[in-house]
Amino acid sequence: MLGTHVRAYFRGLEDLEVPTADRQTFASGRLADFVDGCDAVIHLAGMNRGEDDVVAQTNLDLTRQLIEALEARHSKAHILFSSSTHIERDTAYGTSKREAAALLSDWAQRNGGRFTNVILPGVFGEGGKPFYNSVVSTFCHQLASAEKPTPHNDAPIEQIHAQEVARRFEALIRDGTLGDVRVQGHNMTVYGLLDALGSMHNLYAEHIIPDLREDIRRDLFNTYRSYLYPKHYPVALTLHTDPRGSLFEAVKSPNGGQSFMSTTHTGITRGNHYHTRKVERFLVTGGEAEIKLRHLFGEEVQTFRVSGERPSYVDIPTLHTHNITNIGDGTLTTLFWTHELFDPAQPDTVAEPVERV
Repeated sequence: MLGTHVRAYFRGLEDLEVPTADRQTFASGRLADFVDGCDAVIHLAGMNRGEDDVVAQTNLDLTRQLIEALEARHSKAHILFSSSTHIERDTAYGTSKREAAALLSDWAQRNGGRFTNVILPGVFGEGGKPFYNSVVSTFCHQLASAEKPTPHNDAPIEQIHAQEVARRFEALIRDGTLGDVRVQGHNMTVYGLLDALGSMHNLYAEHIIPDLREDIRRDLFNTYRSYLYPKHYPVALTLHTDPRGSLFEAVKSPNGGQSFMSTTHTGITRGNHYHTRKVERFLVTGGEAEIKLRHLFGEEVQTFRVSGERPSYVDIPTLHTHNITNIGDGTLTTLFWTHELFDPAQPDTVAEPVERV
């Protein structure tokens, strides 16, 4: 989950080349070739849950593999390790994170390398695995599946969205920050989290975009709605018709946002880009269109056929490149809405074709 968000964020940084290592890279013995020439390596590989001895052994073995690869290529790369506030606990996971950081620190001292121990609170985000990555993922999955979350207690928790972690990684690399870095998240309680997500769930069921003026609420909402995609869409709206014509409510939100209407000629495609934070709605009000989406690092393309004859909206999930094409004979009219006003300095719009050539 975190790796996906980091990849998506770094993909939009034009001055950096970012190769990626996956499970196969570790398993095939090609890790030394991978690290060769890297100026910085963000080490996210690890295991969160499972049998205690397996979790501990897996996390340490992965770190030892990375160190062996670095030493094989005499690398002096800047290593950034995703540690956890669990290092303060004597759990198998916390102990393995603490010991892995010590191994990397020792490597840096012996080999003239650079090491940053990035101590993270609970990380959540779109694509999180329920009952594994985060309590946020679990609650969002349950609400989206019409299940009732049943937390055991109202414990205090600290949470941070994966995109904010990605931004912190970029800053640490560019600034050359070394040593222990404790990343601060948002303090809340389990019941408080569930209340916030439950309120968003109830509002969204009434076609209302919740209040997103706080970044943490935007991030929670993006995570929640990722569990509705693709089965929940397109969402049909109530069309009110009388002798004067027809009327339907397009977008309702306590904090506004930006709406606009466009016309598109036959055969023309708009879009082919993705967002990492933006909440965006496509609503065709006239003509015939196809809305296509693909996860940034996936192959499957979702295609939604929509028509102005039956107004339906598609809310674009983050980390999905998307476009809209006029497939009708006449002019296509589309209402677009985003939760924030467009900022040319931070557009959060990165070009990426939906269909690979």
